[in-house]
Amino acid sequence: MAAPPARARADYDYLIKLLLIGDSGVGKSCLLLRFSDGSFTTSFITTIGIDFKIRTIELDAKRIKLQIWDTAGQERFRTITTAYYRGAMGILLVYDVTDESSFNNIRNWIRNIEQHASDNVNKILVGNKADMDESKRAVPTASGQALADEYGIKFFETSAKTNLNVEQVFFSIARDIKQRLSETDSKPEDRTIKINKPEQGVAEGTAATRSACCGS
Repeated sequence: MAAPPARARADYDYLIKLLLIGDSGVGKSCLLLRFSDGSFTTSFITTIGIDFKIRTIELDAKRIKLQIWDTAGQERFRTITTAYYRGAMGILLVYDVTDESSFNNIRNWIRNIEQHASDNVNKILVGNKADMDESKRAVPTASGQALADEYGIKFFETSAKTNLNVEQVFFSIARDIKQRLSETDSKPEDRTIKINKPEQGVAEGTAATRSACCGS
């Protein structure tokens, strides 16, 4: 008896890999813990290298398995974490609204994404620790929105402590990725790799020679 197709055996419709990046101390691990386990801790333990959690959600009548990687923000771990950019389907850029330098460094993180991640990776900007007293805020909401608009990505302010917008952030980027994947699935021709397509103005004989070369 033939085995059922892989999709039928799986307990999810889509597997989505997300990456949390940003400076050390902005609350990436707290956001992940709040979303995956529904808990929050004030104990600060620096992520060593990389960690991940899994949570399956329901989205538009589909089961989405989220594999969320939490990266270390320190420079000495940068070479470890960049290896995970390529496999990411969505990236959450996180800064601390009370730490202006973490916000300014978002541009550096975006450059890392452009250098190491896939061209079509989904991105979302997250200003964390929005529960903090306004007197401690260093980055106005308008500045975060302006930066997100500049790069054409969505923007949320969150609090892992109070659970403000945490679910909304992960559901938003998951929905955008699912939409992108479903569009790709419905257009298989877009994924076809065309080899030796002759350029305009190239003689037919030259094109034929190239084909013969590649076929040998």
